[in-house]
Amino acid sequence: MAEKPQAPRGTYDVLPEQDAARAAVEHAARDILGGSGYRRIETPIFEHTELFARGVGASTDIVQKEMYTFTDAGDRSLTLRPEGTAPVMRAYAEHGMHKLPQPVKLWYFGPFFRQEKPQAGRFRQFWQVGAEAIGSDDPAVDAETILLLQTLIYELGIESVTLRLGSLGTPETRAEYRDKLIAHLRAHESELSEDVRARIDLNPLRAFDADHPGTRKVMASAPLLLDHLTPEDAEHFAEVRARLDAAGVAYVIDPTLVRGIDYYTRTLFEFTSDALGAQSGVGGGGRYDGLAEVLGLNPTPGIGWAAGVERLLLAGDHKPRPQAVCDLYVAGTSVAAFTLAAEARRAGLNVQLELAGRSRKGQLKQADRSGARHVAIFSEDEGTILKDLESGEQEVLAADAIVARVLRGRHIG
Repeated sequence: MAEKPQAPRGTYDVLPEQDAARAAVEHAARDILGGSGYRRIETPIFEHTELFARGVGASTDIVQKEMYTFTDAGDRSLTLRPEGTAPVMRAYAEHGMHKLPQPVKLWYFGPFFRQEKPQAGRFRQFWQVGAEAIGSDDPAVDAETILLLQTLIYELGIESVTLRLGSLGTPETRAEYRDKLIAHLRAHESELSEDVRARIDLNPLRAFDADHPGTRKVMASAPLLLDHLTPEDAEHFAEVRARLDAAGVAYVIDPTLVRGIDYYTRTLFEFTSDALGAQSGVGGGGRYDGLAEVLGLNPTPGIGWAAGVERLLLAGDHKPRPQAVCDLYVAGTSVAAFTLAAEARRAGLNVQLELAGRSRKGQLKQADRSGARHVAIFSEDEGTILKDLESGEQEVLAADAIVARVLRGRHIG
């Protein structure tokens, strides 16, 4: 016997009983971000590979190890999107959003793909909610962006959250610091993990993320980027912190904070939760003022964040919105029953139609299971019966009077 088909490792099915919690995340994002002037954008699930190779960084784990890349029938290299910022910046430029009042504020909610080791709250196909503010380098934009992610996290009932905050400076600042860090790593090369040694010149900042004991010991005495910021970078970081302080946002300055994408500059942040154990990241992001130029576009500042939907669900105490009430359960599939269902829907009622050929007893049970307020039963002997499932009362009505009766009952209730 053939094996039962299963979803690929690192993917999952969203079952009907799980939908309400996921919808709660989307609704909360729409309310919080929409109320702050962000508009939803949807970019293609696959893009030209070059967009990520250039935008995310050729030396990053995402580009080197984790992207799902394929060649299509036209011999074009395409990649399932591993992150959302580069596609949004591409869309910003492609559709002339620079002509709009700046910053342009956008948010998204959708699936992303990375070939990484599946673990709790981390999958190869995963969903993210994210926000991008493009077109301003004002520190107030940084602070507001951070505050919006914190608001979403708290709205979803996630507790024991820590905001880690840092600054990467400008690319020029980082280039000078990078030389100092490489010199430190070379001086202790024999103590580093093989993976870190192999990437000293490509991506030395990633050494701060290493779990290897020897590497961690070396990094404890490594020079810190925050100590090498230019006066302009330091002032920008101080202005961001001043606004967070004024808003009562608690944070921990983390001079070792790095993220696995090359486009970040200046402000960098991450929210972590004790509820997630070792893989504690809930969501984070930062400023990416150089991304547009890397992509061959006009210089355009920006900042954004993304949070994993699965990680938000794992860490939070969600209160899903109530399911839509079934106003009328139409027990039958006859022409008359189908006509009644169509008329009721046109009148704005939520209607479910009996589709399984159940007995009258079975129809009533299914109507009750569906949470219906009323059920319409068609009988050759008794005519059309409308039963109120809350009171148990029932009456015989002409078919064309049922919709008005249910509407009247809903308004009274």
